[in-house]
Amino acid sequence: MSLRTASTNNHSSDDEKVQPNYGTGVAEPYEDPMEENEVFKKTKEGVDFRTVGWPRASVIFLKVIFATGVLSIPSAMYSLGALGGALSVVGWGALNTYTAVVQGDFRNSHPGCHSIADMAAVLGGNVLKEIVGALFLIAYVLCAGSGILGVSIGLNALSSHAACTVWWAFIATIVVAATASVRKFHQIGWLTWAGFISIFLAVFIVVVAVTTLDRPAAAPQTGDFDLGYHIIGHPTFIAGMTASATIFVSSAGTSAFLPVISEMRQPKDFRKALFTCMAIVQAAYLSFALVVYKWCGQWVASPSLGSAGPTIKKVSYGIGLIGLIVSATLYLHVAAKYLFVRILRNSPHLQQNTMVHWGTWLGCTIGLSSISFILAEAIPIFNYLIALTGSVCFAPLAIALPGCLWLYDHGSYRTGSIGQKAIYYAHCILPPLGAFLCVGGTYATVQLIIDAYANGLIGSAFSCADNSNSSGH
Repeated sequence: MSLRTASTNNHSSDDEKVQPNYGTGVAEPYEDPMEENEVFKKTKEGVDFRTVGWPRASVIFLKVIFATGVLSIPSAMYSLGALGGALSVVGWGALNTYTAVVQGDFRNSHPGCHSIADMAAVLGGNVLKEIVGALFLIAYVLCAGSGILGVSIGLNALSSHAACTVWWAFIATIVVAATASVRKFHQIGWLTWAGFISIFLAVFIVVVAVTTLDRPAAAPQTGDFDLGYHIIGHPTFIAGMTASATIFVSSAGTSAFLPVISEMRQPKDFRKALFTCMAIVQAAYLSFALVVYKWCGQWVASPSLGSAGPTIKKVSYGIGLIGLIVSATLYLHVAAKYLFVRILRNSPHLQQNTMVHWGTWLGCTIGLSSISFILAEAIPIFNYLIALTGSVCFAPLAIALPGCLWLYDHGSYRTGSIGQKAIYYAHCILPPLGAFLCVGGTYATVQLIIDAYANGLIGSAFSCADNSNSSGH
């Protein structure tokens, strides 16, 4: 029996029990030609990054996606209406799931692709690789910033603004940088479980609590008031684009799955993890957001954990704080891992416990967390930070580029059967759709940020003011 056959027969769905069979140095002979081109090798000598099974990968995917998005969708529904918001959640979710399949398939069929930037290099060489790599870094640094902002809001809510908001954000940054510095996705697997359960329970408590109130906690407590619930919304271009970008980005972080796939024992199993993740995420997004919007209307808080009044706010943030920290941790880890691999790729230091290895890794996590902290304090409105991330970065990464990847691999469809031609030209829509969302969403979000500063909704960058609305300070 071959070494590969023995290993396959011993596989189990339990990540902790399954271990690859090791010989000397490389765990398996390269009977699979794709295995030889993996960035991380299965190795006994040094650091073996290839330890993630598909069940654990699905949980990591789940926590990457089910994070800040679930906290921002209810307020986006006010602009689009219940029907428009629901269709946006389903439509963007389905599209993001499909483009994730395209990315995973392309990665597995092209040698040496660790990240979305490596895949861009196949299409357009080093120039496109650097552009996409920069977008990837900016995207997840902004996402980490939104996570740090969310943690600072939670700490303010729990403490009734007992300290300057900048200090809370700084403390959050230290915690996030420390947890993100764990080197392997497998080792932070337990954090993803805790984080998902934490944020899921926190949101569920808010969803139940808002249905018990006579009127939204933020609405006038006496007299008549306008709930602001609409089946069909009539937003302005700016409001509609910002809301669409917010809902889109809630499930658009699929490019973060690629570094996780590189640490899977069997990268070909990524579809199992992907479909498990996205099914749970879309069901939760749709149900949670519709209930909160139905009962809170225009009075929904941002993040939505503050929508059921001060007591439930403290309870939900107390339970969900771990989830907010883990979200920021994963975003920072993904960005740092990309930079780390770019610096040490094809170097013996990549999988060896050397000073260069550790110095590079910690330099990446600390440096990028510092940038995330600055961005979180410069754009201290949660929804706008989320929408800006979706427009500037994820529209190209999650729509336009996957469309180009599919067209690159399926050029023969252009001259194939009628069905193949229809599929080919349908994919031709993706790049211009991504460009439209990028340009339109960025313009709309930037305009809203400018207006928010002008109207006093944002006091100033690095402000000590309470960002949780828990006090009058």
